[in-house]
Order: sequence, then C-alpha cells, then structure tokens
Amino acid sequence: MRSISLLRRCLSNPRIVIKKWSVCNKHSLCISARPRPAVAGLARAAGGNRLNVQRIAAPTILHLAVDSDGCTSARKAAAMVDAATMEKLEAGFSKLQASDSKSLLKKYLTKEVFDALKNKKTSFGSTLLDCIQSGIENLDSGVGIYAPDAESYTVFADLFDPIIEDYHNGFKKTDKHPPKNWGDVETLGNLDPGSEFIVSTRVRCGRSMEGYPFNPCLTEGQYKEMEDKVSSTLSGLEGELKGTFYPLTGMSKEVQQKLIDDHFLFKEGDRFLQAANACRFWPTGRGIYHNENKTFLIWCNEEDHLRIISMQMGGDLKQVYKRLVTAVNDIEKRIPFSHNDRLGFLTFCPTNLGTTVRASVHIKLPKLAADKAKLEEVASKYHLQVRGTRGEHTEAEGGVYDISNKRRMGLTEYDAVKEMYDGIAELIKIEKSL
Repeated sequence: MRSISLLRRCLSNPRIVIKKWSVCNKHSLCISARPRPAVAGLARAAGGNRLNVQRIAAPTILHLAVDSDGCTSARKAAAMVDAATMEKLEAGFSKLQASDSKSLLKKYLTKEVFDALKNKKTSFGSTLLDCIQSGIENLDSGVGIYAPDAESYTVFADLFDPIIEDYHNGFKKTDKHPPKNWGDVETLGNLDPGSEFIVSTRVRCGRSMEGYPFNPCLTEGQYKEMEDKVSSTLSGLEGELKGTFYPLTGMSKEVQQKLIDDHFLFKEGDRFLQAANACRFWPTGRGIYHNENKTFLIWCNEEDHLRIISMQMGGDLKQVYKRLVTAVNDIEKRIPFSHNDRLGFLTFCPTNLGTTVRASVHIKLPKLAADKAKLEEVASKYHLQVRGTRGEHTEAEGGVYDISNKRRMGLTEYDAVKEMYDGIAELIKIEKSL
C-alpha cells in the first residue's frame, strides 16, 4: 500500500513525467521517469517523505524502497560513494594536509570532519569531492570550496558552517540572515563628486533560479532551458533597463568583439571554476544582457545562474544602487529565486550568500597604495576587500584597485552597501591627509 501511495504522490507532482511503473514487492516499486524540468521536485514528490535519488538527465529507472517507518530512499548502492571517488577523496585530503595551503578548506577540513562527510551524497549525487576538488587542485585558494547544489549547504554543513562563520565575520550556524531590505536609497550619495579618486562604481548581486541545481549538476538541456527563460524574462524590461540579450552560442565575431571592447564578455571559467566542474557544456546556456546605456548588465550561467550588475563611471553610488534595486525587484516578480531562511539567497560560492551584494569601486589611492600593508589594515577595519583591477586573483593596474564590501551575511542589503560607502569615504579622507 505504501508503494501505491508513493506512486500516486509522484504522479501528482507537476515536475515529474512518469513513463512506466511496476510494483517490485510490497516494499518497493520501480519508476521510469524524467524530470520536468529538474529532478529537484522529486525530493518533494513523496509529500514530505524522505526521497534520496540522483538527478536525472534522461528517462531513468529508479528503485524506491519504502522503509518500515513510511519513509523512502534510493537503493543503498545508489546512495554510496563509489570506490573511484573515495580514492580521489582520500588522495586529495592527504595532499591538502601535507601542503602549506592557507585556505579555509584546509583550516576546517579536519580528519574528523572528513571521515564524517566522505560517504555522504546529496539527492543530485554530489559528494564531498564535488565540494572540495577546486581547493585540492588549487592550493593557493583563499576559500577552496563550492556548493554543487543547494542541498550541499545542509548535507555537508559540518564543513560549510565553520567556513561561512570564518569568512562572514562570525555568522554562526545558529544565526539567521535577516529578511531582504534594500533600505532608503536616498541616504546614499556621490562618494567622489570631484572625480579625483574613483574611476567607476559597480553594485552587483547573484541569484539562483529556484528548482535548478548549480553549474556542476546542470544538464545541457537545463542550461538551454534556463537561457530561454532568462532571455524571455529580460525582454520584458522597460525604460532605463531595456536592452538586448546576446547568447554566447552562435555569437558572431562582430558581436563578440563589441562585447570584448565594452569589457562585458566573460570567458570560460578560471582555473578555480574549471576545477570545480562549473564550466560543463560551454558555451551552451550562457549569455549576456545589457541596456542601451551600458550601465546595466546581466551574466547568465557564468559562475552563478544570474549575476545582476549596475555600474557607471565616477562615484555616484546612489544612482548605481538605485538602478540595481529597481532591476532586481522587477526580475524577481517573473523568476523565483532560490532562498534559504537561515542563509539568505543561495549561490555557488559560500562567500556569496545572504545578500549576495557586492558594492565596489575602482579607485586610485597612490599614497595609501605605496604602503600595501597600511591599505589592507584600513580596509580590514571597515570590512572592505582589496582586489586587483580586474577582480580576484589579479594585480592592480596603474595603481587602480577594486575595493568592495566583504560582509554579505548577517546584515541587510542596505547595510552591506552602506558599509562600503562609509569605508570608501574614510579611505579617501586618509588619502587626502597623507
């Protein structure tokens, strides 16, 4: 009876197409199913029962066993981490421990934590190796870990939670991220009206589309489906946000050169993303949208499902932030985003959770820059992050730094931007006094 009850619940789930089914015995049934559009919905198919299955890219036979307590799970063989993966995990852990890596991964992946997590899997089939392989391959990583799907933050919480707490200034596993609050935009202003220091200002946020895993778990079909949804949604933007969507697949050399000249075209992921398996099926499903004034930009399926960006020359943070707020509020009416009550908005990298907001300036601080240690000290006091001109893992070009807020969790969107606003104002004040 439990098998028939489970089948009925699967049949009633709008995300699943049942192809065939048969009762194997009174405790299990076989289902040939395909996702519509993703198997994420299958986890809810049992009406609250626990259902652990791997993601499905094509019609697949699932063997579902009904436990004596009424819960369901995939056969144990499907839930086990295979021998080849386990071998890579053990070798990778040994390599990491023997290295002089300063990453948060090495700091918190103790032998105890490793042993507790090495046999675990998410319902998408993601293992601990999927989370840590980038940090193992790139020992110079600052963090060294990614979440291949949203479930990873829960399944591998023993590793993610302390890393999140360390990076996000003490955001403990018992803490809860506050509700979204963009605040009063009018309280911000122009940080550099005389254009002496700030070259440009940019505010961006990341968003994941609800019902889809992150890049390492996406199928080629899902990439295409997501691109179609994003393109269709953005075509409805009006006013200052109205623009054009450019798919990377089949892009003409003329359009490609235009986007390169505008510094809009993103490349296939760097070595950190490559090692995290985040660049599969490239360039399928990837695209770029920008408005006519080139002050509003969206990257589709680069590192995150969506990177929503507002930017312009000079230091008018108020104008840049206001444009982003307007855009995000409009888009989320059309596309549901992945959100967690404790962690806030969920994305691929644990450094980019909560608000996911990164407010930054390209700024010239020649006197402070002459003493990099002093610059870092002042920036740290105001929770700012100093990067090279072209972002993380790059050097400063012509004395121009990319400086942004570091904190994204445990505070509101407005507070994250205001922290950057106050910090940059203080850096300019110190630079003038030197």
